[in-house]
Amino acid sequence: MTDPDQTAPEPLVVTIQDLRAARYCLAGVRPWFQRHGLNWQDFLSHGIDAERLRATGDALVDPVIQVAKIRLETFEPSASQVASDGR
Repeated sequence: MTDPDQTAPEPLVVTIQDLRAARYCLAGVRPWFQRHGLNWQDFLSHGIDAERLRATGDALVDPVIQVAKIRLETFEPSASQVASDGR
């Protein structure tokens, strides 16, 4: 039985800002999205799940996923921080 107080972690979403922070060439990324059947415009508007990127099997996604993880850890408080800070 699962604990009802535990929720699944939010999926990691990679954004255009993560691509820029990883210093990826956006002129090259757009055709890469097309080759992998990913919607560029949807990505620009909403980001993309890191697992969906990882499912392409392309090692080039690993650095940008790492940047997204760092962004999440740096700028978004964890649940335990929220509980202790009262935010």
